[in-house]
Amino acid sequence: MIPYGRQDISEEDIQTVVDVLRSDFLTQGPAVERFEQDVARYCGVKYAVAVTNATSALHLACLAAGLGQGDVFLTSPNTFVASANCGLYCGASPDFVDIDPRTYNLDVTALEEKLVRAEQQGKTPKLVIPVHFAGQSCHMERIAELSARFGFSVIEDASHAVGGSYLGAPVGSCRFSDMTVFSFHPVKIVTTGEGGMVLTNRTDLYERLICLRSHGITRDARRMDRAPDGPWYYQQSELGFNYRMTDIQAALGSSQLQRLDQFVERRRLLARRYDAALSSLPLTLPWCAPDASSAWHLYVVRLHVQECAKAHREVFEELRARGIGVNLHYIPVHTQPYYRRFGFAQGDFPAAEQYYREAISLPMFYGMSEDMQDQVIDALYGVLA
Repeated sequence: MIPYGRQDISEEDIQTVVDVLRSDFLTQGPAVERFEQDVARYCGVKYAVAVTNATSALHLACLAAGLGQGDVFLTSPNTFVASANCGLYCGASPDFVDIDPRTYNLDVTALEEKLVRAEQQGKTPKLVIPVHFAGQSCHMERIAELSARFGFSVIEDASHAVGGSYLGAPVGSCRFSDMTVFSFHPVKIVTTGEGGMVLTNRTDLYERLICLRSHGITRDARRMDRAPDGPWYYQQSELGFNYRMTDIQAALGSSQLQRLDQFVERRRLLARRYDAALSSLPLTLPWCAPDASSAWHLYVVRLHVQECAKAHREVFEELRARGIGVNLHYIPVHTQPYYRRFGFAQGDFPAAEQYYREAISLPMFYGMSEDMQDQVIDALYGVLA
């Protein structure tokens, strides 16, 4: 079975982790700080805060942005549930914005229309979480303009997009947002096993993220309500969490980051090969906006269902039977049973729902050989041609 995604671990990665295992630090220590600095430098952003995974990164980012009870937040329905769950953790109410039928990202025109209606009703959102689906940045410049106009904060869910760029700047620079979140899960472009990160240019957000990451505790005397009792002293100023990354994970991340450009370039080559080979099949191939350079976490095709003799599920299952580990990203979040409790229903976001009825994620990973890719292509022709 050729998987849809897989990590690539080098001997250098292994040795870096072994070095940490032989060091004085296993939990949060110098390797975490080094990894944060490495990512911040790569993205051209002031601060980076490493955490246990991207879900905890989104949770902390929402808290740092002040999201809470009675607030409304918006995100895309075409994402993993974590992009919406993070706001619920803070007690806020979720809502969604339908997707652009070409990029499968949040549709900025639909966003503006929704914001105008919300303003008329006195219910503008506190926060918008655009998701950079498959590695391609959303139209962040326009979202930033809407943020200034309607007064909401912006957290980029860039879990798919480390190594991508937008308007010539790395995704993660926070040029058009308050914070950006990365994921380092093994199927992502760079892995720490499990892990995530929040990036920001704002000192106030950085200090709050650092505090929330570790139980709401500070050892900084400037943030205490009285003078410390001694060098051992700390204070808990708010209810935080244990979302700390370990040095073991961070060391792997720093090692992997050295090959990030290499990882992304290989993915781009594979995407170009797919584009050339699949153009004659009844498929819609991925489209990239001219102002964005995708990191190609995913390569998603859409079936022209009316032109196929087989149903979506039939194509999917036949590809799996031929040893091709296709997947589907994503089931629209608003159709999940938990979210239907909030009043969402089929038909609410038709572009995302139509996408779901047609989408198939093809294998895409750094270690994928051309022979493997040709097996995927041959299987598609065998099923569709």
